[in-house]
Amino acid sequence: MHLIFLAAKTLEAMDIDGGGTSAAASTSSPVPVPPRSSWQKALHHFKQQSLPACQPVLTPAWIISTFLVLGIAFVPVGFVSLHASNSVVEIVDRYDIECVPDAYKSNKVAFIRDDSISKNCTRFLKVDKHMTAPIYIYYQLDNYYQNHRRYVKSRSDKQLLNGLQYNDTSSCKPEESNGGLPIVPCGLIAWSLFNDSYLFTREEVPLKINRKDIAWNSDRHHKFGKQVYPFNFQNGTLIGGGKLDPSIPLSDQEDLIVWMRTAALPSFRKLYGRIEEDLHPNDLIRVNLTNNYNTYSFGGTKKLVLSTSSWLGGKNDFLGLAYIFVGSSSIFISLVFLLFHLKERHHGDTPFISWNRKSTAV
Repeated sequence: MHLIFLAAKTLEAMDIDGGGTSAAASTSSPVPVPPRSSWQKALHHFKQQSLPACQPVLTPAWIISTFLVLGIAFVPVGFVSLHASNSVVEIVDRYDIECVPDAYKSNKVAFIRDDSISKNCTRFLKVDKHMTAPIYIYYQLDNYYQNHRRYVKSRSDKQLLNGLQYNDTSSCKPEESNGGLPIVPCGLIAWSLFNDSYLFTREEVPLKINRKDIAWNSDRHHKFGKQVYPFNFQNGTLIGGGKLDPSIPLSDQEDLIVWMRTAALPSFRKLYGRIEEDLHPNDLIRVNLTNNYNTYSFGGTKKLVLSTSSWLGGKNDFLGLAYIFVGSSSIFISLVFLLFHLKERHHGDTPFISWNRKSTAV
């Protein structure tokens, strides 16, 4: 029995030693981590949100000063912008109603669709303030939704640039072809080209209208082909708007180029030309116009606009009023914050903590 006990002890010791050896063998030394590049370190810090950052403490003094500086900067800019807008002189004349004969006042659509009735009309514009050249001539349309999705999509930019070389005009529906032949330019936008015309005289002397360079140069040189000519345009049974001279390339048809840049809002102005001489106070301008364009069928209006410009552009009070409003609001907010800051307690006064205040009350 004693020998058996010694043999068992010996085996147990051998197992312990073997287990220790295997455990030691299984416990390997740590694998060295390869060094990280600067990009990997930066990415690691970014993922762990441990990048160095500026975290300013928004103290009341900083907040009040920021609002006050914004207000002091914005208000003068607003008044300067408003002054520039008010320096623009505009003459606006709505003529779509007055240029309809009395017999057709109740049925304007019948008048505009009847080609046998003369569409000539004469209007008189009085100049109240001095207008310095160049004086821009605009036509303004109201309640005209050029931003309608089907209307905007009804065009082919590739055809405008390449002409008949581009055959796919499916995007121009329903004005893609006529009589089995393609239309150049195709689409509803070109088909509805504005076609009223204006002639100006002052004291029986015609005023010269410059109708060149009224379109964007980028449109003329990059969107409308110099070798693309109108083809089969307005030859259908239903005529939409103005016609184009087939001997003039599209890149030189600036009326079309201006019209093809669709407006985002239902009331818009488009440039017709420029008068390059000054108009003086009390000048009486006679306008001989043709009232061809149909806005009566959808309740639209037409206006003729003569306008000067300033260093900020045309007449638009919104920018100046917006600056003044934001600046005034910032100054008001800074004063309100200042009053609260002076009235409130100092930060860090422990007696004002809620639990301390309750214990004191008890």
